[in-house]
Amino acid sequence: MITALPRVAIAVADYDAAVATFRDVFGMPVVDFSGETVPGLGAHVGMCMPPRGSNIELMAPGNPELPLSQAIQRTLDRRGEGFYALMLEAPVPNDEAVELAARGLDVLPLMAGAGGRDVHPRSTSGVLVRVYPNDSVVDPGGLVSSAPGLSGILRSVIATSDLDAAVRAYGTGFGLGTAPAVDDAARGLRTVICTPPKGGVIELAEVTDPTRPEAAAVAATLEARGPGLHALVLGADDPAAAIATLRERGVAVQNDGTGDLNVFGARITVGAFPS
Repeated sequence: MITALPRVAIAVADYDAAVATFRDVFGMPVVDFSGETVPGLGAHVGMCMPPRGSNIELMAPGNPELPLSQAIQRTLDRRGEGFYALMLEAPVPNDEAVELAARGLDVLPLMAGAGGRDVHPRSTSGVLVRVYPNDSVVDPGGLVSSAPGLSGILRSVIATSDLDAAVRAYGTGFGLGTAPAVDDAARGLRTVICTPPKGGVIELAEVTDPTRPEAAAVAATLEARGPGLHALVLGADDPAAAIATLRERGVAVQNDGTGDLNVFGARITVGAFPS
């Protein structure tokens, strides 16, 4: 069974710049694993590990001779910087892969040197999903966040043009708990929340009223890239103040009226903590 959503990965071209941005601008503690991951996997990996929710993983090519570096580079060449993969955990990924395939998900062959199993985006509403062993990244302890005091990922928003198919993938396929669909007129979206046992939740979002700013942004994602990860929602005690601080520090704002941030090609929203 799936036990957690530990992190979402962002593919970046300039690893050092990405680490500096999330550490110095977003105030997140970032643990750099590149000393281990470049020789072993071929990729730079940095883990943003603020409190609550799921982590943000920064990934960049490191050794073009190794498969993971090649895969990240292909993504950068094809789509540019932005969301790369959503990570889940299970006790034994290879055993889980058999179960996922039996439930209709398109599980890929084991990549050389990989520590987990990949599920092809064509069966997961455009999202590359990787299943790793439980506790695949351990919090080293002693990590300290700074202003503006952001959390980890509370919600990963997936844009879909077929909500029912997305629910089958994440509810039936991955076995995540799913809430009833909600028609949110204010947002112009029909949504379903999927809840892993640990980590942030997944929100599947289908457009119902493209005149609403948030729905228009989801529609733009679908038109530009097709279904897939649309946004990460982080929490703050005072979201307006946190966004103002980030803007003052030079973080770009999406030019679509939503007020969302654009960080290395990834859309990030700052909201209030759930009550």
